[in-house]
Amino acid sequence: MASVFPSPASLPASIPALVLRAAELHGERLALDDGAQRISYAQLPDRMLAVTRALLATDIRHGDRIALWAPNSIDWVLLALGLQAAGAVLVPLNTRMKGSEAADILARSGARLLFCQGQFLGNDYAAMLAPQRPPSLERVVALGESTAADQALDDFLADGERIAPDAARARAASINAHDLSDLLFTSGTTGKPKGVMYAHGQSLRAFNEYVRIIGLVPGDRYLIVNPFFHSFGYKAGWLTCLLGGATIVPQAMFDADDVFRRVERERITILPGPPTLYLSMLDHPARAQVDLSSLRVAVTGASTIPPVLIRRMREELGFKVVTTAYGLTECGGLATICDPQDAAETIAATSGRAIPGTELAVLDPEGQRVNAGEQGEICLRGFHIMQGYFNNAEATAEAVDGDGWLHTGDVGSLDEQGNLRITGRLKDMFIVGGFNCYPAEIEAALSEHPAIAQVAVLGVPDERMGEVGCACVVLRQGQQLDDAGLISWSRERMANYKVPRRVVFYPQLPMNASNKVDKLQLAAEL
Repeated sequence: MASVFPSPASLPASIPALVLRAAELHGERLALDDGAQRISYAQLPDRMLAVTRALLATDIRHGDRIALWAPNSIDWVLLALGLQAAGAVLVPLNTRMKGSEAADILARSGARLLFCQGQFLGNDYAAMLAPQRPPSLERVVALGESTAADQALDDFLADGERIAPDAARARAASINAHDLSDLLFTSGTTGKPKGVMYAHGQSLRAFNEYVRIIGLVPGDRYLIVNPFFHSFGYKAGWLTCLLGGATIVPQAMFDADDVFRRVERERITILPGPPTLYLSMLDHPARAQVDLSSLRVAVTGASTIPPVLIRRMREELGFKVVTTAYGLTECGGLATICDPQDAAETIAATSGRAIPGTELAVLDPEGQRVNAGEQGEICLRGFHIMQGYFNNAEATAEAVDGDGWLHTGDVGSLDEQGNLRITGRLKDMFIVGGFNCYPAEIEAALSEHPAIAQVAVLGVPDERMGEVGCACVVLRQGQQLDDAGLISWSRERMANYKVPRRVVFYPQLPMNASNKVDKLQLAAEL
């Protein structure tokens, strides 16, 4: 089956326009499927515009910010599409946030309305927010039961029935490629999160390339475990499905047992995720008893991916296509990607080449390009660089220089073919006896140990050296290793200053809501 890959010039102007086009192209194919509810592409525009009508009834205007605080679900997608069709700007909130953290982002974004989950992980989100609710937040609408929301979702949608469908269609048609589609707040690991302003046209162009490269085709079934509040779950997730005519299958949170069952029962073909997702699947005791033969495409991304993981994903999980990509919120989530035809070593060791329309450079502290193989700061320039940080011109100027280069804060190098190798974060770097150490580089080396399933490296204080490396290790099932053995193994394979001086073993590493290792929590425990 051939996929449809429109050129940038023929792409829809906006995400709502994409929905209308997808309805014409894909008709009765399923757009959304969670087992209990199925929505076809033909039905999707009316479901989107029902939300738009309700928002028009509450006097939502172009450029208003609307927040969404909920786990992955069909309602999440419908609400996001509906608010974007109203000309509003989507502000996703991390499902692990506490009330005060959500209140800070709601206040700084000036969100007028919040859609939030009634109950999730034992929390009533509206109740958590209530003591710190900012005055600018006019309404809280709950998905499900809540003791503190202003209105239930069904009642909110019913209010929109007094708005004519044509009015909603007219509002949706007025959205253009340069209008803001979303305001994603950065993780805040180095200070308060900053809101990244991004436009409709930028996302459509970048992820149209993603669809083409990974080989997504109409009818694919895409299990989205990555959270929708993150660009990996949103743009490389459900937006990608709408671009390619695939079925969005939302997963509220990662659970290896549930993922296994859904892959087998629902014949999932595409399953992206961080390396930890695949490691969990590979080490699952029931793997040999589950039919994973439908799986075809895997996309992952991290600075540390052991080559053996790529091979095991192909040989033991059955993926035909395995590739890696790199991006950050400030460039919409996608900057480089490996060609799936590249060698396994290239896919494991690099994040591929820049997508069309993107310039990629590795610069030294003076802003000069370094030679192939040399390390420096990864910088990006092109159509997909953010519009800036919301209400923060100073931070924008620090991130994007006068020549248009986005300074990512990531450290890496380029090989002769232009493939990007990520070494680590500038701020994660620690110094041992005057030598710079980049955790990702050390993690990649330690991951080659046959007993190690997962490893994270941090710098910890040391009286003599100032800082030394600490390796936080999860062993593969049935394997044994002690700290002396790993340190000895490391001394044979890396420069002495890179060798971890401390090793801590864990049954599993703490993860954040994006299924990435939570190094802040690890550092607090060490």
